[in-house]
Amino acid sequence: MIRTLFTSRSKRDEIKAEEAAELERSKALRAQKELAAFGAEHERRSGALSSGETWWSQQYQWLRGQGYLLRPRYSPDWVPSWEGSKRVPSDCEDRQVIRFSRIMDATRLSDGLYVSLKLVEKSEYPHEAEIGLYFMSSKLASDPKNHCVPFLEVLSVPDDNDKQIIVMPLLLNFVKLRFDTFGEVIECLRQLFEGLLFMHNHHVAHRDCMWMNIMMDAKDLYVEPYHPVKPHMKRDFSGLASHYTRTQRPPKYYIIDFGLSRRYDASEENPREYPIFGGDKTVPEFQNDSNVPLNPFPTDVYYLGNVIREQFLNTKTGFEFLKSLVDDMVQNDPSKRPTMEQAVEQFDTIRQSLSTWKLRSRVTARDEGPLEHMYHGAAHWRRRIGFIVKRVSAVPRLPQ
Repeated sequence: MIRTLFTSRSKRDEIKAEEAAELERSKALRAQKELAAFGAEHERRSGALSSGETWWSQQYQWLRGQGYLLRPRYSPDWVPSWEGSKRVPSDCEDRQVIRFSRIMDATRLSDGLYVSLKLVEKSEYPHEAEIGLYFMSSKLASDPKNHCVPFLEVLSVPDDNDKQIIVMPLLLNFVKLRFDTFGEVIECLRQLFEGLLFMHNHHVAHRDCMWMNIMMDAKDLYVEPYHPVKPHMKRDFSGLASHYTRTQRPPKYYIIDFGLSRRYDASEENPREYPIFGGDKTVPEFQNDSNVPLNPFPTDVYYLGNVIREQFLNTKTGFEFLKSLVDDMVQNDPSKRPTMEQAVEQFDTIRQSLSTWKLRSRVTARDEGPLEHMYHGAAHWRRRIGFIVKRVSAVPRLPQ
């Protein structure tokens, strides 16, 4: 009995010791989180460079030597412009912080072109540069059906064999500016269908073509250059950036981010890949067994169909004419979805059935209030009458 009592006490002491140790670990972890949160909050309030920004700042001189100039914020001798003044930091250009640590904007010194720099680790994304450069080959780069983001250059980071920087034109997300007319949406979708079919025809599956990976070249849409972090502001932050409509200045749309993309041999009629989640987590075939390899091309069809569903059918009025096509593209069974070639044919049939009146009509959001409806409606009709008088096409197309 004494032995049993002694054993029970020892066990209780052992449990108490474990509980105490766990409590200390919990306190330490909480302290670390509070310290990290304090540091992040301090950076946010003071305008100090984040850890991700610091890496880019360290590359400032090297990138300049490669022909790319970062904004003043990332210069080694940067002093905040608001220091010693009564200026509000958030109103200053050099307070604007990049959203993603892997993406930086810059100016190409040779011609003043605004570019985007993407940091890629080859060990994590071994195919991204290869696929992007493939679409930049001489026989593909000039094809008007090619809507893959141009890779202007791929830089090898010094003293780090795993890191490379992909240089691309500075682009804007395709829904960042409001669509004015149905014709503008139709032209956008035409280019996206064309672009994804182009990739598939060259045996490349994107595998992540969700809405965030669809961009447009908006430089001609703006009266003056826009700021890469806050596009509603001028690049120098001297005021709001005004812009044209897509009918007045038709943009070209691009598919970006080939980190998950794969290129297959032309002889592979039914390639198989294990599912990998991109930005869109709703893919039906990924919901059950992720250990079954699948053909990635029908998944691309789902992605694009879901972009149309989320960005237009569910949030805007008057897009019911696209519902049958979208329903086909987002079917649960991948084998029942159309190929991209079939989807393009369906889309073309729908596009040709739309009247000029419909194409010139204004796109309205489902949650648009009466005052907003009146304001945008009046401005739209002024433009619309001018376009009719000048015989501007209801479907804006880029000059060939």
